[in-house]
Amino acid sequence: MTKKGNKMYILGIFLAWLQSLLGCTYGPPTKLMTAEVSATQTAGQKLDTATFAGGCFWCIEAQMQQLEGVDTVISGYTGGHTKNPSYEEVCTGQTGHAEAVNIIFEPAKINYKTLLEAFFTAHDPTQLNRQGNDVGTQYRSVIFYHNAAEKQEAQFYINRLNEEKVYPNPIVTKLEPYGPFYIAEDYHQNYYNLNPNQSYCQYVIQPELAKFKKVFKEKLKK
Repeated sequence: MTKKGNKMYILGIFLAWLQSLLGCTYGPPTKLMTAEVSATQTAGQKLDTATFAGGCFWCIEAQMQQLEGVDTVISGYTGGHTKNPSYEEVCTGQTGHAEAVNIIFEPAKINYKTLLEAFFTAHDPTQLNRQGNDVGTQYRSVIFYHNAAEKQEAQFYINRLNEEKVYPNPIVTKLEPYGPFYIAEDYHQNYYNLNPNQSYCQYVIQPELAKFKKVFKEKLKK
C-alpha cells in the first residue's frame, strides 16, 4: 500500500470509529413532522402495519425496505411519554421513546411471522438498551403489537428462540402495545438510500444489510 493509500485507509478507520460513537446523533436539524400511522387500504390493496424498535432506525429501515411485500417503512418515535418529541429530545433518553419503524406491508405477499424473522435477523435482541455503540433506552429492542394476535405470535416466536438457544444470551426484547407514533424528521426517512456514502451507512449499515440480504435472498424485492 502506498503512503497516500495508507493515510486514506487510516482516515477511513478513524471515520468509522467516530461515526460508530456518534451513531444516529449525526445530522442537521430539520422540520419536525408528527402523525399516527395505522393500517390502511388503498386502491383495493390491503395493507397492514408492524412496528419494531431495535437500535438505530436507519439500520432497521434499510433492511426492512428490501423485503417483497413491504410497501413503505417509516422511521419515528414511539413508546414514550413526551408528546411531539424532537430527535434531539429523544436522544437524551428522557422522553421514554424508542427509535422505531412502522412497516406498512401487504399481508397477501408477506406475513407477520416473516417480518418477525426479519426483525430478529436485523439486530441483536440480546443487547439491553443498546445496539453496538448506540447506547440508551431509545435504542432498546421492542415489538409494539397492534392486536392480540400479533402479541401472541411475537411471544411464541421469542419463546421458541430462547428454547432453541438461537442466541448465546437470553432475548431482552419487550412486547408493548402500540401507541402514538411520531414520524421522525424528514432527513431520517429513507436515510440509507439517500446517503449511501455517509460513513455510518458505509461502515455500519452496509455490512448488516449484506448479511440480511444473504439470509433473505429468496424474499427480497426483484
